Amino acid sequence: MRTKPERQAAWLMVLPVVLVVAFSGVVPLMTVVNYSVQDILDVDTRFFVGFDWYRDALRDVRLHEALWRQLVFSFTALAIELPLGILVARCLPRQGRAASLLLVLCAIPLLVPLNVVGTIWQIFARGDIGMLGAAINGLGIDYNYTREPLHAWMTLVAMDVWHWTSLVVLLGFAGLSSIPPAYYQAADLDGAGRWQVFRHVELPHLRAVLLIAVLLRLMDSLMIYTEPFVLTGGGPGNTTTFLSQHLATIAVGQFDLGPAAAFSVIYFLLILLLCWLFHTLVVAGAERDDA
Repeated sequence: MRTKPERQAAWLMVLPVVLVVAFSGVVPLMTVVNYSVQDILDVDTRFFVGFDWYRDALRDVRLHEALWRQLVFSFTALAIELPLGILVARCLPRQGRAASLLLVLCAIPLLVPLNVVGTIWQIFARGDIGMLGAAINGLGIDYNYTREPLHAWMTLVAMDVWHWTSLVVLLGFAGLSSIPPAYYQAADLDGAGRWQVFRHVELPHLRAVLLIAVLLRLMDSLMIYTEPFVLTGGGPGNTTTFLSQHLATIAVGQFDLGPAAAFSVIYFLLILLLCWLFHTLVVAGAERDDA
């Protein structure tokens, strides 16, 4: 058991991190909260309005529509990327130069900047000059992601899967590599099949890793902005306009700082609530399985 001086030394070592987080996160958040209860006309003219901007934001039909689109996109991407990443991770060799080479290749999409990802897919999916668009049109399908909402959605999901599945692959590979060989040997002696090995040997060791992967992807997908903005601009119409784009329109396009600040606080609390709920459900399910 650690003594009191040791515990105090640990807190002192963490203190710089706490101060940096407080300065970079808490202070801007409090500024946004301050703006959210004011009607700001110019630098020197502002009026206290209480929770009026919050009530207006919660009644905004466009916010409800953007929220629905955001949730559909996030959970669709998760439903594809998680099993696909695990499948790819299980197919990779565990050791040798081939494993290192394949891991590097898998990590390449993660190194591409967000605006470049949108630009790549904007060209790649065009029906006239893009390889993907031309190939789909060559099959007799009238594909045009700038005109058809369903095509725009499919292209956005495909772009996100291409960009972020590698993260699940790398985390899954790390989790699988940490499993002792004795577990596989015991399963082989018991005559377990591939599904039984995955269900009873690999999946329990992957829970913590998958929880990290899901939380990272959930938070990132809920905050997605650059890629859909570059690829579709929120169109056709507003069918691919997500919460972040709606917020940018209010804050930058209309320069309504008060409503934008209230929307930002609601947006932040929504992401926090969803991640907390998901984490709680996953941890509770893991505890039930262990019991």
